[in-house]
Amino acid sequence: MGYVNEKLNEFNSYLKNRKVAIIGLGVSNIPLLDYLYKLQAKVTVFDNRTIEEIPKEVMDKITKYTFEFSFGPNNLAKLKGFSLIFRSPSCMPNIIELIEEEKRGAIVTTEIEMLMEIAPCKIIGVTGSDGKTTTTTLIYNILKNAGYKVHLGGNIGIPLFTKLEEIYPKDIIVLELSSFQLMNMTVSPDIAVITNITPNHLNIHSSYEEYIKAKKNIFLNQNENRHISIKLR
Repeated sequence: MGYVNEKLNEFNSYLKNRKVAIIGLGVSNIPLLDYLYKLQAKVTVFDNRTIEEIPKEVMDKITKYTFEFSFGPNNLAKLKGFSLIFRSPSCMPNIIELIEEEKRGAIVTTEIEMLMEIAPCKIIGVTGSDGKTTTTTLIYNILKNAGYKVHLGGNIGIPLFTKLEEIYPKDIIVLELSSFQLMNMTVSPDIAVITNITPNHLNIHSSYEEYIKAKKNIFLNQNENRHISIKLR
């Protein structure tokens, strides 16, 4: 009998008929439209762009699936009563609407966090202010050339959460992780790599301390069997 990802099956069962919000129609969240429709979730899509600014192929899909939607500057005013919320990395987790909905009982997560929670295989995560794309790509190619089945995701590659049925325990996932993806993350990869940390994205983060705290999440939830590599410069 083939491998069955029981955690994935349990999560998929949970989603059926649940009210699920997708905040932000970026690269990581667009595949969720098909995925959640197949699972019969009750989806509402939020985005700070107007309906005219949403790509036509994405809007056609939302219409075809009869998903509810709220677009424009005040789109999150309707963020109430959801069981699960997938926020995009560009949607900061500390905005008041998300905090209030979490207080009401919603699970606030991201595509990348759920991937890390449910994936059956080893995960290598790479972050840093500089060099993370190069480092992630090198790790991916080294492992691939060594004969491993490797999946590349995060800031590069493709969104992997909706591909979990194709990922097996002997595979390896390599992720490039930004500070926005790591904010409020409650799970860490098996192997964490930090290239360096210097002041960055301070026009979005409230402080350099918040930026550093986000980066630390790549290793804060590791257990004693996991590893971290830090290159300071």
